[in-house]
Amino acid sequence: MTPPQRAWVGLGANLGDARATLDAAFGALAALPGTVLAARSPLYASAPVDAAGPDYLNAVAALDTTLAPLALLQALQAIEQSHGRQRPYRHAPRTLDLDLLLHGDTVLQSPVLTLPHPRLHQRAFVLLPLLALAPGLLHPQLGPLQAWLPAVATQCIRQIG
Repeated sequence: MTPPQRAWVGLGANLGDARATLDAAFGALAALPGTVLAARSPLYASAPVDAAGPDYLNAVAALDTTLAPLALLQALQAIEQSHGRQRPYRHAPRTLDLDLLLHGDTVLQSPVLTLPHPRLHQRAFVLLPLLALAPGLLHPQLGPLQAWLPAVATQCIRQIG
């Protein structure tokens, strides 16, 4: 049996009842096979990046999972679909967005998945909730993620709960 890996998942929503959707998504993550929801960050509100639309609610989940990265990605996409996620164009508003940020120390580049997530260190809406859960978290290629906080300091984000 494969030992569990710590995976980090970014959650976001800006359509409908985003808070209820994120709560339901946390429940769906906890129900994945071979997976334990180890922690969930506070919620943050942030303006859309490179897009128009209402503010997002964002959070991060820490999962201990035996699912391999691609299997976890497929499960995340199924959860998005169950919440009506559509992809009409890049950066479109979303009922639910689930991004696999890190999966253990896996470094992977494939047509469907890049790990670590290529922009996780450039987005306050990912970095702040991630570091709220794991202040000493290391990126397998970039080192301590705390070092990237000054780069996102001007991005508009606020903790809401």
